[in-house]
Amino acid sequence: MANSVENFNMAAFEPTRKTVWHLQKMKDEGKKITMVGTAFFHPFFTMWCEHAGVDLVRYTPPGEHSRQRAERSESWTRAQRAMAPNICLNAVMESCMYTDNRTALDYAVTLLQDGADSVMPMGVTNDMVKYLADNQVAVFGHVGCLSGWQTTRIGGYKRVGKTAAEAMKIFRQAYEYQENGMVGMTIEMTSREVTDAIAKKLRIPVIEIAGGGAADGSEMVILDLLGMVPESTMAKHSKMYTDMMGACMGAFSAFDQEVKNGAYPAEEHGWGMDERECEKFLNEMEKV
Repeated sequence: MANSVENFNMAAFEPTRKTVWHLQKMKDEGKKITMVGTAFFHPFFTMWCEHAGVDLVRYTPPGEHSRQRAERSESWTRAQRAMAPNICLNAVMESCMYTDNRTALDYAVTLLQDGADSVMPMGVTNDMVKYLADNQVAVFGHVGCLSGWQTTRIGGYKRVGKTAAEAMKIFRQAYEYQENGMVGMTIEMTSREVTDAIAKKLRIPVIEIAGGGAADGSEMVILDLLGMVPESTMAKHSKMYTDMMGACMGAFSAFDQEVKNGAYPAEEHGWGMDERECEKFLNEMEKV
């Protein structure tokens, strides 16, 4: 038991291990932060992000509904950390995980113990941020356009903060989050001017999603970044860095065609049995 505790403590202080402290240091030094939203994809993708040098991953467990995802959050976090021991992990919390302060704390502390560096409850209240921060929980939040079901009240996934009054509402929310103990946040679908002003005004890291390169860093979701969806469906701010969909479909199609025309498997893809043993086997089989 002592050895496992010692190993755990040593792993937490490896020199290559990134934490929210490192994100703050990067902002203070003017270094850009990279963040990938791996969503519900396998922890292999988080491992690849780590090896590629990405600083931060935002993830959520797979599941058909929020309660199912909440139930899987602990094991999914452990899987992420096992595959990527050094990257900074930001665990998305389902709404059912923060219905009240005590519930939020129970879930958040468990996620941190299982390997997350911070938690992201979308649309969280200032009171809850303060409660979690007072209990040593690192909350990495979200302002601007709140992706998913929360966009229904503004008519869908669209640009926000287009007027001075709307931009000030976003800034006030971001500023109040900071003052109540939030350690960092993403800001989504605001103009480069609003993004830049808020990032400069706040002390904590502000990572943009569609902000024109004006924040302390940028996030892209894995579906767009790897070309897992048709390029025609991608948002304007997204960029395809590789055509994974095209590459996979090409490979599947080639495999399908080679099997059907007899090109695969070829002789080199298999092996033969010793002739004498094969003859004995066939003779014995004929007796059945």
